[in-house]
Amino acid sequence: MALLDSLTVFFVGLLIGGSGIYVGGLLITGKKDYSYAVITALIGAIIWSITGFLLGGIPVLGPILVLLAWIWIIKARYPGGWLNAVMIGLIAWATVLVVLSILASFGVGDFSAVGISF
Repeated sequence: MALLDSLTVFFVGLLIGGSGIYVGGLLITGKKDYSYAVITALIGAIIWSITGFLLGGIPVLGPILVLLAWIWIIKARYPGGWLNAVMIGLIAWATVLVVLSILASFGVGDFSAVGISF
């Protein structure tokens, strides 16, 4: 049952992360493709994990490099430069924060995710 639980959490997290990137991409670039955003979220999660494993332990610089790698994925997948990618990332973060808080208010999960917690 633990594998099924882990897969469920992964896919729900991917859909929530994809929704954040979708909203950011829609507001910044006008791109209206949810599946594209979910694939971006998947690639971003993979790159985040690899970069975090390899560089995340470096004090101060490691977390910055991990975040830059994630923003780089957004930049590579969406039109515009680094500023657009940063704005999409910030909107994605804020959107996920709202979704997680709504879910938490209904008792579904808690108010945290990788990189987002209080």
